Amino acid sequence: MQMFVRATLLVVAFAVSTFLAFSGNATASEPSAVKLRYSNFFPPTHPIGMLGDEFCKEIEKRTDGKVKITYFPGNTLTPPSQTYDSVSKGIADMGQSLLAYTAGRFPLTDVIDYPLGYTSGLQATMLINAYYKKFNPAELNDTHVLYLHGHGPGYFSTKNEVSKMADVEGLRIKANGTNAEMAILLKATPVTITMPETYDALSKGLLDGVLLPIEGVKNWGYSDFLKYTLKNFGCTYTSGMFVTMNKKRWESLSPDIQKIFTEVSEEWAKKQGELWNKLDKEAEESLIKSGYTVVIASPEEQAAAKEKVKPMFAQYIQKMKEKDLPGDEVVKFCTDYIEAHP
Repeated sequence: MQMFVRATLLVVAFAVSTFLAFSGNATASEPSAVKLRYSNFFPPTHPIGMLGDEFCKEIEKRTDGKVKITYFPGNTLTPPSQTYDSVSKGIADMGQSLLAYTAGRFPLTDVIDYPLGYTSGLQATMLINAYYKKFNPAELNDTHVLYLHGHGPGYFSTKNEVSKMADVEGLRIKANGTNAEMAILLKATPVTITMPETYDALSKGLLDGVLLPIEGVKNWGYSDFLKYTLKNFGCTYTSGMFVTMNKKRWESLSPDIQKIFTEVSEEWAKKQGELWNKLDKEAEESLIKSGYTVVIASPEEQAAAKEKVKPMFAQYIQKMKEKDLPGDEVVKFCTDYIEAHP
């Protein structure tokens, strides 16, 4: 009897060990999901931040769960000014932020932020992607660019009435980077200040206005103090933004997954531009309904403003020449694009 029990136990043990061995091999043979971390400076509740979350979900869906992206909106993984470097170094696998937050890092691409006379966020987004495809700037080659985008046209918005560019002269205007150069050429007084600090500065009377897209005026609450926007398309600007991936992580992906990322990125670039248009339209309609005034500058005023900001482009071309970069070609490409896609 003992021999029978012992033999039975041996058979059972063998069966169990064989089952576990095969089960383990089956599990081991199944490829584990690629796990990525995506850092975005937009808050999770901001429509652009929500669109980033949808990007992650779309990638997971189209790869049948082979790629899983953990999303970190609202600066929870990397500060906006360090996002690009963090992606480059692998601290984050993917990231979205403003190119201008890393001043001097992208000299050729700086032209996108110049007053080219933008008319919409979709136009700005399509231009920056067309520029990237055409020139493939080396300054962005230490990461893999998924797509780029730019917000809607930036205008002068003020506390007191403005109906022509002369009304802007002498006003203290929130203007950073290239915007500050533009403000000086248009005889305003630029004040370099962050977005979060601007509300307090307006409330204390330290600012007379801002240079921003109308979406920013409404959604940052600046319309509590600002009541007028002057749309002058002779000097409207955008801010270029990136969505990029760590180069080693990109190269580690299989060709089929890379293809999915490329396809989704192309779709999302257009979605981003269309969303900027939608946000600007909704903000303007809402502000006007509440008594806000929006004035469109006359064709003569727009032509005059365009002339006044021309020195910025001459300086840019000279700076690029000193760096042996094709600044003149880039300016021509951008201005031609704007004219061909009004």
